[in-house]
Amino acid sequence: MKVHPEEQAIFEVCLVVPKRKTEEECVTYDCLEVLENAFQKVGFIVERIDGVTDEFMKLAAPLETLGKAAARLQMKKRTHIGMDLLFELDQVKAFVRQPDGSLFSWCERFRCYHHLIYGIVNENQSAVTLKCEEEEFQWNVGESLIRTLESKKIVKQIFPLHDEIRRKKLLGNWALNWWEFTGQPLDEVYSYFGTKVALYFAFLGMYTRWLLFPAALGLILQLVEFGSLRLLVLPIFFVSIIVWAVMFSQFWRRKNSALVARWQINYAFGGDSSFRFSGVECGSLQIPVELIKNQEMDKTKEKEAFQRFEWFGCLRRFRNDAIVILSIICLQLPFELAYAHCYEVIQSDVIKFGLTVLYLFSIQYFTRLGAKISMKLINCENYENNEKRADSLVYKIFGLYFMQSYIGVFYHALLHRNFATLRQVLIQRLLISEVLENLLENSVPYLKYSYRKYKIRSNKRREKGSSQGRIQFTSRAEKEYLKPSYSASIGVELEDGLFDDYLELALQFGMIMMFACAFPLAFAFAALNNITEIRTDALKLLAMHKRPFPRAATTIGAWLNIFQFLIVMSICTNCALLVWLYDQEGKWKIEPGLAAILVMEHVLLLVKFGFSRLVPEEPAWVKANRVQKASQVQDICSKQLLRTISGGEKTLNYVKKTV
Repeated sequence: MKVHPEEQAIFEVCLVVPKRKTEEECVTYDCLEVLENAFQKVGFIVERIDGVTDEFMKLAAPLETLGKAAARLQMKKRTHIGMDLLFELDQVKAFVRQPDGSLFSWCERFRCYHHLIYGIVNENQSAVTLKCEEEEFQWNVGESLIRTLESKKIVKQIFPLHDEIRRKKLLGNWALNWWEFTGQPLDEVYSYFGTKVALYFAFLGMYTRWLLFPAALGLILQLVEFGSLRLLVLPIFFVSIIVWAVMFSQFWRRKNSALVARWQINYAFGGDSSFRFSGVECGSLQIPVELIKNQEMDKTKEKEAFQRFEWFGCLRRFRNDAIVILSIICLQLPFELAYAHCYEVIQSDVIKFGLTVLYLFSIQYFTRLGAKISMKLINCENYENNEKRADSLVYKIFGLYFMQSYIGVFYHALLHRNFATLRQVLIQRLLISEVLENLLENSVPYLKYSYRKYKIRSNKRREKGSSQGRIQFTSRAEKEYLKPSYSASIGVELEDGLFDDYLELALQFGMIMMFACAFPLAFAFAALNNITEIRTDALKLLAMHKRPFPRAATTIGAWLNIFQFLIVMSICTNCALLVWLYDQEGKWKIEPGLAAILVMEHVLLLVKFGFSRLVPEEPAWVKANRVQKASQVQDICSKQLLRTISGGEKTLNYVKKTV
């Protein structure tokens, strides 16, 4: 099998194991020798590196090893006729390559690594005795070697390694490339990090580019004094912003489908293909075992049992949603209103600023508590796959953040109807939250990394009994091991740090959209922040964290629905703001201006829900390619079927004549 130039074996996975205490080989360390020999037998290229306190076992898989694993996994891949077929090692030329020229994507390679590493089992007739230091333990028949070593804390961690050549290339043309404000090498990002991360940066880049239009309008409104015409200009600005937001969401769907087609991602495969070492693989619908095993159950009773299981699951989800909503209303709402009232009555701007900072810090503890409750509730719900389970958790936790982010602003906008205070609150919230988020998400990982190095050096000096000499971390694998994982700040159940990044965008989008008439300049702040966000998020992934576990996806999931919800909310809130501006005396009379605003609200809602029929969610070239490939597949299958039928008839006639 000919190896593509870009598919030379590269160390992509690393295992952390205890460091040997003696230089000479001895039987007390034979469990790792067994592990290394097993890896080599599977087909891995193994390199062992001594670190300061641990030893690191780096793994690389040649193309032939990955191909055999893909065939055993019955992995489906896109062929040149547009059809997804089971991979076969001897038919490599039939399959479409990735944008970087490799045969397997990063997610597919990682899936193969996972299968090969955890697929090493004891195939002997009896248990094998393994030793590590002074401890002896049994490796039972049919048991995974890695899971046995993990249970004994011998394999401390398994994580993906950065490819230094590609990492430095991405640092140069992506993370540190400030000349292209929103331009990104999305194909390279997809090849290196996988679909989930690539779709996030594609969404962030498109959102930032589209923000330039409302940012320009907001600057014009801020700089030009319209005087008495302002009550006419603001509704025009509001209508333009709503149309912009609706068009953005629809054109993002088109870009999403175009990217999925360009990366040859199968929609059916899409959302539930995350593999995490030392964790649980992709889940499925949690149907009770007795319903599956009982084959002799009457069909009517079987149908009733499945329906009962389905509806009880729906009721549990409804109950959990109700608990979260009531908790928000009863527990968080009074806290939010108390903060908003204090902000309204305090006269000093310095105290107000300090109160906002204190509030933003303290509210994190309330949100973390609500997140833990939501995670416990979600465990008793049944979903088809992990992706839908994660989406449900996202909806619940976003409800908490929605309440903490906007209730105080609603209080100033709709109850006190104080325009000056509202603008001040918006400026402080946007500046403090965005600056604070950027500082925390880049400084905290570095501080954790520095603290772990300091702690290891201190322990090492204490063991040696001397403070002389500097302890150097020379191994790249050890440096990556000391870096924090790319995970969500409120819990590992959300699986990756993209939750925090999407949440930051969603809260920003809600802030600038729902109060657009009160502070049009907010769009300019958001555009500048997002231009910086693209580079800081890229730097965070490439330099501050371990290489994240790849996750397959076809969309941005629940977050698109959240953005759609915020658009609807912005129609309602901005119409309320315009009514307040029109009716300064608070008499709320149905006069021509007020009536026009109410009519405009209903028209914009119709535009929001009707615009999806106007803009196709799939580009014409994607649809044409799919139809063309489907026709080719149908023709090939028809011809093959005719040959099979013709051959069968000839055989049947020959049998009749001989008889």
